[in-house]
Amino acid sequence: MDLQQMRYVLAVAETASFTRAAERCHIAQSALSHQVARLEKELGARLFDRTSRRVRLTTAGEAFLPAARQALEAAERARAEVAAATGEIRGRLTLGSIPTVAAVDLPAALRDYRLRHPQVRITLRAGSSEQLVEQVRDGRLDAAFLGVPPGFRPQGVRDKELAHGRHVAVLAPDHPLATKHEVDLHLLADEAFVDFAEGSAARAQSDEAFAAADLRREVAFEVSGVGLIIRMVRHGLGIALLPATFTTELHGLRCVPITNGPIRVEHLIWTPHTPSLAASAFLSLLGISTPPSTA
Repeated sequence: MDLQQMRYVLAVAETASFTRAAERCHIAQSALSHQVARLEKELGARLFDRTSRRVRLTTAGEAFLPAARQALEAAERARAEVAAATGEIRGRLTLGSIPTVAAVDLPAALRDYRLRHPQVRITLRAGSSEQLVEQVRDGRLDAAFLGVPPGFRPQGVRDKELAHGRHVAVLAPDHPLATKHEVDLHLLADEAFVDFAEGSAARAQSDEAFAAADLRREVAFEVSGVGLIIRMVRHGLGIALLPATFTTELHGLRCVPITNGPIRVEHLIWTPHTPSLAASAFLSLLGISTPPSTA
């Protein structure tokens, strides 16, 4: 058993696909499959159930995964600690973010971080706030940026509130309300909306605002990404409510303030355990102090 085999197993588990895992690991699928099979033979148990349609962990695989992840993290820490002893931070920094993060100029922060710590490998993953909380909690991400309704408290992680911001109505330029300087929810209630999935944090603040105003609205289209929302609004399929700080980058659409509109709170979350040296350096760049790693 070696660390590379553990990486392959982790990649298959996270992607639910030998093909995508091989692409992530930059290896031929046949070679990755061979290494996983060798590990399964050594362990005396199958780690994955494979069918033509899907790949999923067996009971043995579910038992193996946490220990494999801990072993890989320990190896990363060991390399990072050796580098730190020579005055250099190495290792891996894995971040997550909602697509509409605005409280932090993330590209600028990553540029500054890369200049200070060029030997750290950086991975940035996009996702919903709910997914990001889960991935930070189980160690797949070092830190993540969320956008959630007021009062939302992510569980099982440490967090810092970064900013409050209001939503605006995003309209096609020929929409009848596009010439308004300001609107309220009563004026928008009869419109067709393009929004995120019901029950998601990305949509919750809008639903809560309409409920507080004792109004009902029709979400005609539920989509999974903000890019698709914008394209659908551009084609006149509906209107959207999006954070004002994010919409400053939109072109060719009309963004109208809402007097009693939804409020979004942005959070930074990170592991409740001692962060790695690479993660601690990133948090420090954002003004967050953490104890040094002792692992």
